[in-house]
Amino acid sequence: MSGALPEGWTLSASAFNWTPEVIHADQTAAALAVGVVSGGVAKVIEVEAGQVWRSYPAPSDAEVDALRDALTQAGGSVSIVGASIDEWAPDGHRRDDDERLAFLLPQLRAASRLGAQGVRLPIGQAGPDLLRRLQPVLHDLEITWFEEAQGSQTPTAAGPAAQVIADLADPRIRLLVDISMLMPALPVSYLALLEQSALPRDLVGRLTDEWQDPATHAAVLAAIPEGSRVPHYMDMVVRFGRSRASDLREWLPLIGAFHLKFWDLDDSDGRVTTPIRELGTELAGTGFTGTLCSEWGGHAWLDDDAAVITTQHLALARAALAEGAAV
Repeated sequence: MSGALPEGWTLSASAFNWTPEVIHADQTAAALAVGVVSGGVAKVIEVEAGQVWRSYPAPSDAEVDALRDALTQAGGSVSIVGASIDEWAPDGHRRDDDERLAFLLPQLRAASRLGAQGVRLPIGQAGPDLLRRLQPVLHDLEITWFEEAQGSQTPTAAGPAAQVIADLADPRIRLLVDISMLMPALPVSYLALLEQSALPRDLVGRLTDEWQDPATHAAVLAAIPEGSRVPHYMDMVVRFGRSRASDLREWLPLIGAFHLKFWDLDDSDGRVTTPIRELGTELAGTGFTGTLCSEWGGHAWLDDDAAVITTQHLALARAALAEGAAV
């Protein structure tokens, strides 16, 4: 599949897709990230600070430079670095905003030194006071702060945190939306796990045929004690959403990037490509510029080759986005 994307839409791939290989440790996480580029999967990638730098959370200049130089030599670059705030200090006390800022600053400087466009954290974690303190740093370093909404989070529930971003009215502070929020049905490979589990057959049937029904969500919550014995059961509570791309319309002026989350590539009924196509339609004509990153969540239960499945997903995503944008 192929298709021309609107100007400013950049497809990228997340080095997170290679997490099983990171755990296996035949290569370093940094080498695997460079391999995404040198292997021809994508020229623009996302990386996780905690994976690619052993000196995290205060990445050393030497480690940052080594990754930057290797990527440059391979012809690639980093769009977004996954950063984090450890809310609890080693002695067990909860960090105040001074300490949280100090924890973040080395990661921000490392992302800037790497040449990344920005850093990513969960929506609402920083809070408005810390965001205001971060603003001059972001402008000095010329990087963007992305707050990520994903999975079972809804535009309504995440609205207050999005409103903080709107009120700040700073182009250096943007939303990042993971389309795990926009799932018309559960992944086929995930349903196969449930079918082999001890969950009641009627619940498995509802999850198969009625995922978007709010009553199904209530049934999932009610079954948590039984589901606790089912591998990956909590994914249904946290990582899988029920919204539609059209639900994002009020957010679109605030969104600077997307994760095109996928789990497997079984798209016989469009459950993989429909949200991407609908997203393309919503974005067309809005002036959006940013990355749309292939991020594979299914490696938690599948053993597919990350390079192969990511390459295939990028082809599906390009075609679906182009088709949606042309409507």
